[in-house]
Order: sequence, then C-alpha cells, then structure tokens
Amino acid sequence: MKLNGNIVTGINYLCIAILGSLFFSCSNKVSTTEKETKERPNIVLILADDMGYSDLSCYGGEISTPNIDKIASHGVRFSQFYNAARCCPTRASLMTGLYPHQAGMGAMVKLHGEAAKGPYQGYLNDQCVTIAEVLKQAGYYTAASGKWHIGEERPQWPIDRGFDNYYGLISGAANYFDISRGKSKNVVRHFAIDSTEIMPSKEGFYMTEAITDHAVQFLQKAATKDQPFFLYLPYTAPHWPLHALQEDIALYKGKFMKGWDELREERYNRMVELGLIDKEWLKSDRNEDVSSWDSLSQEQKEQMDQLMAIFAAQIHRMDIGIGQVMDQLEKMGALENTVVFFLSDNGGSSEYGIWGTDFWGNFWDGKALPGSGDSFHSYGASWANLSNTPFRYYKKYVHEGGIATPFIVSWPETIKDTGGISHVPGHVIDIMTTICDVTNVEYPKVFKNHQITPMPGRSILPALLGEQKMDTDTIFWEHMGNRAVRIGNWKLVSIKGSPWELYNLEKDRTETNNLIENEPARAAEMKATYESWAKKIGV
Repeated sequence: MKLNGNIVTGINYLCIAILGSLFFSCSNKVSTTEKETKERPNIVLILADDMGYSDLSCYGGEISTPNIDKIASHGVRFSQFYNAARCCPTRASLMTGLYPHQAGMGAMVKLHGEAAKGPYQGYLNDQCVTIAEVLKQAGYYTAASGKWHIGEERPQWPIDRGFDNYYGLISGAANYFDISRGKSKNVVRHFAIDSTEIMPSKEGFYMTEAITDHAVQFLQKAATKDQPFFLYLPYTAPHWPLHALQEDIALYKGKFMKGWDELREERYNRMVELGLIDKEWLKSDRNEDVSSWDSLSQEQKEQMDQLMAIFAAQIHRMDIGIGQVMDQLEKMGALENTVVFFLSDNGGSSEYGIWGTDFWGNFWDGKALPGSGDSFHSYGASWANLSNTPFRYYKKYVHEGGIATPFIVSWPETIKDTGGISHVPGHVIDIMTTICDVTNVEYPKVFKNHQITPMPGRSILPALLGEQKMDTDTIFWEHMGNRAVRIGNWKLVSIKGSPWELYNLEKDRTETNNLIENEPARAAEMKATYESWAKKIGV
C-alpha cells in the first residue's frame, strides 16, 4: 500500500482496526502492568522556530537537511498539517492539546503580574495538562532541551509542568552566541537548567549546539532508566537574530543570488514533483510588499543573499543536531520503538520589513561580521515569501503561509509503508491526542485538583498507517485579530480589520480565488460556526 492515495489492502485495514482497538481512547482509565509500561513507545518531539513550509529539502527547498530528510524517508510527511500561526500559541497547543486560548495563550507570553486570568493571560493555566505531565504520570522519564516561551516565571517553567529535566531558553529569542546581549534591555531572557536560572558562558557557546548537546545527554540519562522516555526538543533555529557558524554560512553564500522570484518558481516545481501540492493550484503572486529581485541593485542582491545564507546555515546546523539525536537513539537501541515528530511553530517570519531589520545598525557598515554575535538582523518579508512557497502571507497571519507547517512522523516499529505523503489535514492540537493514543496513556479529567479541559483534537494514527480518508473535522484559528475556520475542504479567513475571504482548498489551497461572493450561504454558515467557537473559548 502506498501513501499517495492507492488502495489500502485488507491487511492494512486489519492492522488499523487492531491498533485502533488497542489505542482507541485516551479518556478511559487504563490499568497497565510494569511490562506494558516498558514496552510503550518513546516519544521525541522536535520543533523548529520560524521555519517556512518549503525550507526543508524534503519539502522542496534548496537547504541541505539530510538528517530530517532521513526521518521523512523512514516515516510519513504530511502535506496539510497546521500550527497556530505564532510561537507562543503553537507551543501552548503543542504542549497541551488545546487551542491556545483554552490554555491561556491566545496571544503572546506575559509576566504573571501583567495579565488577568483568562484566554490571553500569557502563561499556561491550571485547566490544561502538558504532554510531560500526562506521560510522567504513566511512568515516563521526561526531559526538554530548547525554547519554552509559554511561561516566564515560576511556577510555569518546564520543571513545574511535568519535566524531570530541562535545559534552555525560557523566553522567546536571544543572541545565539551570548544570551546576555539583546536588542532591548527590557526583554526578559531566562536561561535555565531544571529550576535554576543560569548564564551560559559565551566561550565556545552556540545555542543550537548547546540545545543538541543537552538533548543527547538527556537521552543518555534515559538509557540508564528502566522506563520509556519523552524528549521535547524545541530549537530556536532559525528564528532571528541571524546568527550562525561561519563555516556553515560559507556553504550557502552565493547560493541565493538567483533571487526569491526564480527560487520560488523552482521550489513550486519541486513540490509538484514530490506530490506535496497539486499542479492545478496556482503559485500565489509575490506578496505585494515585496520588490522584484530584478529591481535590486547588485549590492542589494549581495546583501540579501548574505541574509538568506545565514538563515540557511541556521537550519543546516539544526539538521546536524537532529542527526546527532537520531544517532544517539540508534546507539541506545531505541530507534525502532520511538515515535519522532518534527514540525515548525509558524510560517516564515516577515519581521521586520521587506529587507529585515538591522537592530543594532552595524550589520553592513563593517562594525560586525554578518552572522556573528555582534550583528542582530532578521531576513525579512522578501525571503519569508520564499520560505512559505507556494502560499500567501507569513507568521502571525492565518492564511496558509502563516499556518502551514512541514510535519513529519517516524515510528519504524509500526510505520511500514515509509517515505510517503499523507494528505489528511491535521492541526497541532492533534499531537497530544495522538501521543495518548499510541502510548495507551490516560488523559486526565482532573489534575492536581483542577478540572482539565477535554482535548478537541483527534488521533492521526490511522493516517500514519495509510488511511487517506478526509473527514469533516473543523479547525479554528485566531491570533491578533486574524481569524479562520476550515471545514472539510473549505476555508473562511480574514486579516484583522478586513472582510472575510472564502476558498476551496481542494482546488485552490494557495488561496488565489476568493469565492465569498459565489457562496454566500456557505460563508454565512461558516462564519456562524467560527463565531460560536470564538465565543465559547473567549476570543
């Protein structure tokens, strides 16, 4: 059976039925023996930061990502998986299996004293549980290495929310070589080991490598324990500032001199060839705020090539780190029974402007080596438009360019038809449900004397086993007034302060043909569905 839509054999249907009966519900009380606990699969959840839908080579990009590609070759790529449009909301949904507002993270992170309780309080509430809390109760060793960004203060650090061990950046962004330096002295930048705030030495420090090193150390610790493990690995790469190792930058300098217009066309064609997108979908036009590459001077082209080379180098080093993590799993003999998830927290970022922003003003004037800790730049909307090929808009928007993510799942022991593509739609809320499903672990109704909000997601296990049927599940988004609802193949979407738009994603996933005037009854019904959800969760 192939994952490209071919007929599923009766044997595979039987496998789905058997596994479905084993893993059917996370809400029922499950009694397990010690032997059953040991045999449960390990979970590794990897999250990239500000990486677009098409940046990976296995999703059509020109950046070399052999280790991520290898995970894809041993697993399943999803073509229609979604995040929650921005870092904090996505991380809240990812960790809790709830929509961001249900977890208290409808917008961005806040200090406890800055916000009233509610959907926008800016840290995880008491009505949610994290994956770590759920799995720890079932006997898992739990660890995280990387960016947290869903609670700045105690008791909302990872160590407070179910993780046995943690290393990384509590906040959202920092200098990759020296976290004491930033664009604003007012930005909180906690870095911690477990419950202790630390300041890593800047000597030989590069954040991506440090995150990898500690992830490997946590796996080595897990190897000494007689229990399954959960590793959460949220990299900061390739989020600005554009900081990378000079040897990695050298690999990519000059490779983007074709410019975003020609490279978008090349990515689009590769994505069609890979089967990720339909050749009938029109490639969206270059975003209206982005200049044509041909209109740039030679100096501007060289400067912009430099920015994209650094961005690519950040992804390149993250991929190397992921390879080290996978090697450690293999050394431990854990690879076969480990479910590995990989995704990005939002689309490519248009922050700040079409050229990016040099926060310190010393990137091009010779005062700083590009990509070093003395620079502080973003890659801007022009390159983000490339990252989000073939879609429109960027991070924070809920058009496809802001919310479509590469999503890869590997589980060698169970996924036998590997290397294929699933076109089943999914959302980050589904990951908690899926983890409960494959581990046969109970999702609590009450935790630490608090009533827990039921999960709205669904398990994607059938899709991992080759089921291609699309149901009519409804998916919602709201972030900073940008809003959308997808019901089946239809999507209603609006930018804050702008009219609703309606698209048939089966025929036009690139959102180029607005059907709002052709389908007024459908639009009205979908709007009512969205408004009912928005009222229910406190948008």
